[in-house]
Amino acid sequence: MYPDLSYFFHALFGTPVDNWTSVFKTFGFFLVLAILSAAFLLYKELKRKAEEGVFTPSLVKVDTGKGATAWDLFSNALFGFILGFKGFGIATNFGSFQADPSGFLLSGDGSVGIGVLLAALLVGLKYWDGLKRSKAGKGVETVEVYPHDRIGDITMIAAISGVIGAKIFALIEDLPAFFEDPIRTFLSGSGLAIYGGLIVGFFSVAYYLRLKKIPIIHAIDAVAPALIIAYGVGRLGCHFSGDGDWGITAAAQPSWWFLPDWLWSYDYPQNVLNEGVPIEGCTGNYCNRLDPGVYPTPMYESIISFTIGGILWGIRKRLAIPGMLFAIYLMFNGVERFFIEKIRINDDYQVLGATLTQAEIISIALFLIGAITAYVLWNKHRKKR
Repeated sequence: MYPDLSYFFHALFGTPVDNWTSVFKTFGFFLVLAILSAAFLLYKELKRKAEEGVFTPSLVKVDTGKGATAWDLFSNALFGFILGFKGFGIATNFGSFQADPSGFLLSGDGSVGIGVLLAALLVGLKYWDGLKRSKAGKGVETVEVYPHDRIGDITMIAAISGVIGAKIFALIEDLPAFFEDPIRTFLSGSGLAIYGGLIVGFFSVAYYLRLKKIPIIHAIDAVAPALIIAYGVGRLGCHFSGDGDWGITAAAQPSWWFLPDWLWSYDYPQNVLNEGVPIEGCTGNYCNRLDPGVYPTPMYESIISFTIGGILWGIRKRLAIPGMLFAIYLMFNGVERFFIEKIRINDDYQVLGATLTQAEIISIALFLIGAITAYVLWNKHRKKR
C-alpha cells in the first residue's frame, strides 16, 4: 500500500519513505484525479450537446475596461496573507508540518510579517493589472457563453460542496469523535462518505445550473458517465492507500477462482490506518497489515464503476428521452453499492425492523428514485408518440 507518495516513490525508485513527499497523501491524490476525470468527461458531453443544439448560449455582458473590484483586492489580500503566514511557517518548521499537517495548519504558528508582505504584493499586482485593463479595455462587450464554458465553476462548486457533504455524512456515522474535537475532526483529511459528497454536490450544482438557466435534465444526463467514472477513480485511492473501506474477513478461496489471489483476499500491508499486526522487518511510520485478509471491496467497486461508466458512455447517444441516462445511472449505482455493502465493514442501523447500513439505505432510495424516474419519463414519452 501507499499511504502517501513517499511510499509510492520508494516502491518505484527505492527512495526513503516518510520524506518530504509524505505530505502528499495517496487518497488526496486520487481524489484530485477523480475530480479532473469527471470535469474532463462532463466538458466533452456538454460540448457535444451544445454542438447538437441541445444547449443554446446565454449572452453575457463583459466590461473589458473595468479595473480591479474591492472583492478582487480583498480576496487577493486574504490569499496572500494565508499563503505567506502559513507558507513561511511550513518552510521553517517542516518537521512539525510533516508529522501533523492538519494540526499545524490549524495552529497559530506562522509569520505575520511575511503574510502582510505577500498580501500587499498580491493586492498591488491585482490593482496594477486592473489599471492596465481599464486603459486598454474597449468597454462593455456581449459574448456567448455555453454550459461547457462554465466547466471551471461547475467543477469548483461540485468539488467543494462534495467534500463538505462527504465529511458531514461521515461525521453522522461517528458523532462521539466529532463532539470530542469538532474543528480538528471536521477539517481532518480522513473520514469521507461518498454518498454524502454525491448528494450535496448534486444539489449544489443543480442550484448553480438553475441560476444560470441551464436545462438541468440535459445537464444531469451529461454528468452521469462522469460521476460513475470519477467514483471508480476515487475508490482506487481507497484501495491503494488502505483507508479502511475494505471488506469483511474473506472466506476460504474457492477452487474455481481464476483471478489473482489478492483479488479474493488482501491484507493491505502498510495501510494508512496502521491497522492489523506488525510487519516483520518493516521500517517507516506505516508497518501493519491485516490478519486475516479481507475482501478488497474498493477494487471491486472500481472495476464495477468503470464497467458501468463504459455502458453509460456507449448508450448515451442512443437514448432519445432526456433524463433517462441519469435515471439508469441511479439504478446502476444503487444496485452496485447495495450488494457491495454485504461484504464491507460498516456501521449498521435499524430501519423498520431491518438491519441496514447508511449506504444501503441511500442506495435503496437511489434505485427507487431512478426506477420511478425512468418509468415516468418513458410513460410521458410514449404518450407523446
